[in-house]
Amino acid sequence: MSILLDSQSRVVVQGMTGSEGTFHTQQMLEFGTQVVAGVSPGKGGSEHLGLPIFDSVAEAVIATGATVSGVFVPPAFAADAIMEGAAAGLQLVVCITELIPVNDMVRARAFLSDRGTRLVGPNCPGLMSPGHHSKVGIIPNQNGRPGPVGVVSRSGTLTYEIMQSLGAEGFGQTTAVGIGGDPVLGLSFSDVLELFAADPETELVVMAGEIGGSDEERAAELIGRGYPKPVVGFISGRTAPPGKRMGHAGAIISGNTGSASSKVAALEAAGVVVADTIEGIVEQVSAHLRRS
Repeated sequence: MSILLDSQSRVVVQGMTGSEGTFHTQQMLEFGTQVVAGVSPGKGGSEHLGLPIFDSVAEAVIATGATVSGVFVPPAFAADAIMEGAAAGLQLVVCITELIPVNDMVRARAFLSDRGTRLVGPNCPGLMSPGHHSKVGIIPNQNGRPGPVGVVSRSGTLTYEIMQSLGAEGFGQTTAVGIGGDPVLGLSFSDVLELFAADPETELVVMAGEIGGSDEERAAELIGRGYPKPVVGFISGRTAPPGKRMGHAGAIISGNTGSASSKVAALEAAGVVVADTIEGIVEQVSAHLRRS
């Protein structure tokens, strides 16, 4: 099985006719994703990549039965695009856009809280379910391989590298989710861990965090309360100096909160084996799966 996305998911791409939307929609189609339409205001009634273009998500949902959207629109309009998807009744919105103003995302999160739409991102690589030939986002097609490992990560590049390294050793993924690194996000580590816990085909979860924020510590609390599956952890940014922003907008350490050492300690206290390298992740996954 998979979480959030499968072969039945009908995907609409917001911003499909732009350069980024065009390229990544082509990649999604080549992977096998059921992309059914694009949304570009003012271009409704046209076609792009052989797919119909609509002026609004609501029109696309009515015409195609879309259930998921991928957002590839500029930062100034991305929060509105997220809310438009939720207002149209989509089950899932995946926002790839980075540099969205924090105040805009606070407004979008509040809007989504009153609806049943889940959000992945923003500033994320999206997600991929290899066994269902379905992805929304920018994860390279060649990195996905079906298997029993669930992957959740804050870093896009780490998501790719972990998937590739696991696949090279024969450990494919049920679903890989890049939740993004901004201060205001949709799904958290804990949210994704709970979804993996309920998925019967996910035997083990790899959780790759980084410095900044406290999402990893909250996930450790969840795991420590009796998580039903083994979790292999990884925390990047261990050499970053306190008080200095590194990479992602959320990757800033304040006091004792958000440091690599605090995250590692919290995860280890919850029973998670925290690897020092990507190779170490593969070794731990191998040890768990070949022992079970």
